[in-house]
Amino acid sequence: MRIGGLQKHSFIDYPGKISCVLFLAGCNFSCPYCHNPQLVDAPGVAGDRLTVDDFLAFLEDRRGLLEGVVISGGEPTLQSDLPDLCRRIQHMGYAVKLDTNGSRPQMLRRLIAENLVDYLAMDIKMEPDRYVGGVTCRCDTGAILDSLGLLMASGIDHEFRTTCVKPLVTSETIECIARLIQGSRLYALQPFKESRLLRPDYFNGTDPSYSEAEMDGLQHIAAAWVETCTRR
Repeated sequence: MRIGGLQKHSFIDYPGKISCVLFLAGCNFSCPYCHNPQLVDAPGVAGDRLTVDDFLAFLEDRRGLLEGVVISGGEPTLQSDLPDLCRRIQHMGYAVKLDTNGSRPQMLRRLIAENLVDYLAMDIKMEPDRYVGGVTCRCDTGAILDSLGLLMASGIDHEFRTTCVKPLVTSETIECIARLIQGSRLYALQPFKESRLLRPDYFNGTDPSYSEAEMDGLQHIAAAWVETCTRR
């Protein structure tokens, strides 16, 4: 298991729970606006290298203080021992939330079938048939659509998310995604935030941010198709 870092406390990453965030290293996408570029290709360990045993010892010390664990990345579903990690976390009494890009529906299917996740959050980058060339050089569109369906049929608390960044995401993009997840409980729109970027040259000196008024417009479009569309 390639652990890239640990955020010891969070009040916002797991809805309704005080959590920590475990970042797993490695990703099969290369989103130009990625704010965790150190986790994409290399182990990206921040500070001292953290092992699974170290992390579980941390959780043991935080019993009664933390309620959940968010497993993020990178892309966690690339790691074959993810189910075992989720199982061990749950056995300690913590709820598990998984952040995923949805590219590995076979892993999601296993996690759901074995009741190893309590909350799922899937990032939808843009229209699935535009992923290649936008956020990755290779992607199975069918896999993304399969993952959407898995979450919606799972009965597990879940949400979908899109980072609104120009020129990759447009109003047409938001409407397309909202239609794909029509009836979903929660769709979160995230504004682009200036930070370390994986591919800063991609934007060629232009501002990829949406204004508050433009974000209002995107939210209005999505709200027609889902139960709740929120901004973060």
